[in-house]
Amino acid sequence: MVLRNWSVRIGGGVLALLLLVALAAPWLGTVDPTLFDAASRDLRPGQAGEITTLDGETLKHVFLMGSDSFGRDIYSRVLYGTRVSLVVGLAAALIALAFGVVAGLVAGYLRWLDGLLMRVMDGVMAIPAVLIAIAVVALWRASLLTVIVAIAIPEIPRVTRLVRSLVLTIREEPYVEAAVSLGTPATRIMFAHILPNTVAPLLVQGTYICAFAILLEAILSFLGVGLPPDIPTWGNIMAEGRVQFVAYPHNVFFPGVFLAVTVLAVNILGDGLRDTLDPKMAKRV
Repeated sequence: MVLRNWSVRIGGGVLALLLLVALAAPWLGTVDPTLFDAASRDLRPGQAGEITTLDGETLKHVFLMGSDSFGRDIYSRVLYGTRVSLVVGLAAALIALAFGVVAGLVAGYLRWLDGLLMRVMDGVMAIPAVLIAIAVVALWRASLLTVIVAIAIPEIPRVTRLVRSLVLTIREEPYVEAAVSLGTPATRIMFAHILPNTVAPLLVQGTYICAFAILLEAILSFLGVGLPPDIPTWGNIMAEGRVQFVAYPHNVFFPGVFLAVTVLAVNILGDGLRDTLDPKMAKRV
């Protein structure tokens, strides 16, 4: 049923291809993305130059996507950047969903905690996601885990509000009332009876969080407050190449294309899942 939707096919296919590229980066990449040679700086795509290995050996090399101002291979850096972006997107989405689901279930089912939890979530939502991420990264040492947590925190309130709205509707269903009348513990009702009925909307929401996380990671790296410069990410590559964009646009163009295609593919997949899993949308389709 899901695979019949063309949006799911296209978005899922592109993401599967990007996942293969990320996994095969050590073999698809022509050289180590951190190797550089001053004699091979700012080469155009397809030009040949030299790379000095860690052993001191100088190798002739064709820069498929050109080189940056340090003589590093843009092609290899973009491939390895795919790994970072997918890890950040998936990890941030999972963390936001995990905490948001628990908070939403508690807020929607336990009325006495609803007001307190939702006011906290409203306060977090009032602060722009970029500012929260910058503040978290500034408080702790910049690392992959710190960036993932910094991106996930602003998304938790959105998941919480979604789950809470679903719980408020589902808790009035006859099978939930029957479980309550039988004395079923509240935790079992929430996780065994209510949670399974929220999976479809959460899958759709997870794809949008993943796309936003990938984009926000690139923004943070571009601003210089994300991952350290020694880790190749699409944001870092574009940040390093923006100074020479007019003369050497390939430094920004290639990682920008990968970023745009990835975010677009995730959003297309999310739209396809929404159209397929939502009964109202499925009738229209």
